[in-house]
Amino acid sequence: MSSIEDEELRRRKLEEALEVKSLRRIISAYLNYPEAAEEDIKRYERCFRRLPLAHKALLSHLPLKFQKLRWCVSQNSYFIFEMLKAFDPPIDMNVDTDIAEDHAIENAPVQQLSSTEMNPHPCQSGSNNTLLHNAKVDELRSGEDGASDAPKPETISEEKKIQSLSENVGNCSVASERNGMVQGGDAHSYQSGTHCCDGHASPSPDWLDPSLQFHVPLADVDKVRCIIRNIVRDWAAEGQKERDECYRPILQELDRLFPDRSSDGPPACLVPGAGLGRLALEISCLDQLRPVSVPDIHPASAGITEGFSMCGGDFVEVYNDRSQVGAWDAVVTCFFLDTAHNIVDYIEIISKILKDGGVWINLGPLLYHFADAHNQDDEMSIELSLEDVKRVAFHHGFEIEKESTIATTYTTNQRSMMQNQYYAAFWTMRKKPPPASAPDAAAA
Repeated sequence: MSSIEDEELRRRKLEEALEVKSLRRIISAYLNYPEAAEEDIKRYERCFRRLPLAHKALLSHLPLKFQKLRWCVSQNSYFIFEMLKAFDPPIDMNVDTDIAEDHAIENAPVQQLSSTEMNPHPCQSGSNNTLLHNAKVDELRSGEDGASDAPKPETISEEKKIQSLSENVGNCSVASERNGMVQGGDAHSYQSGTHCCDGHASPSPDWLDPSLQFHVPLADVDKVRCIIRNIVRDWAAEGQKERDECYRPILQELDRLFPDRSSDGPPACLVPGAGLGRLALEISCLDQLRPVSVPDIHPASAGITEGFSMCGGDFVEVYNDRSQVGAWDAVVTCFFLDTAHNIVDYIEIISKILKDGGVWINLGPLLYHFADAHNQDDEMSIELSLEDVKRVAFHHGFEIEKESTIATTYTTNQRSMMQNQYYAAFWTMRKKPPPASAPDAAAA
């Protein structure tokens, strides 16, 4: 084998190792969710214990609320683990990632975790700490000095509620074996899996082995919470209002711009930053000849057998490729532009991958994601005003056909007293064909 072939093989192995390591970190963030959520609940309880006795009596419902939080965390954890078990990794997750440690790219954040930083309890359920709460109720009755009066009937009733809830928290919990210990599950069950409400354990794939997982920063676990909120936004009935506010104007505009669609040659539309894919699915459904049930549509029920695909990765890295030049009739960006380190890169690539005469439909604010990145001295963040963004777009051959402002929210709890509302920029821009070159002057 030649040195060139050796180098190419080493490069492929390195890329595969880095991809596996990155995917393991993402999986680890999901598996660390129960532990991080439990720490939050413990903090709430510590604050409660510091209250004066009179305040504790006034807020006597809070211990039960903390238990309900644990129940919610348990349900979310079970959902997350079942989702991971259904995931079929596109790569071999058992690949040795040690090759990545010796490479210069290891200075990137995804390579800063070593084997010594692995989390000893990656799948621990919050239910392990539920036995402490009867003591907290006693403390509520008697005060911090431990002196106790005769328990009141209503206090005993509250205690029973908490105890009953504690017993049910673990009914759908995540369990994992680690050094002979089982976390968050049946102490007599030495296997990795989930315990459903009927008490039966379901097996988990080998690549979810806790020994392969990392202890990840809390910022990564915060992203898991964001994913849970986005699941509600994109795939639950509660998210219908936000989808109507954000997706419907985009779908209507695409319908207006591409009225003559056929299944033989539908227009190609790219959705960068597609998130959990609901908008991309709805766009694909515009070419179907039958109605699609909204809002709780399952992707497999949409009747789409070809032309719909998802691609994970960095937008700049994936689409700044020669093969993408002039490949798309439309690009749709929804709450995406402000995710850029350098928004000029995004606009430049969108212009490059669109066909001449192609359209760019955008909806979203300019709340730049890296504007407040703390302790990241080298974190690039180019933050342009709306007028500057349009100026850059004009420079790259776009002209505005339609423009308005749409009031909307993003992953908002519709029952909350706090409703953050965005006044999002909504526009349709078209890529102008290049000017025709002047004919050469006739030779004298």
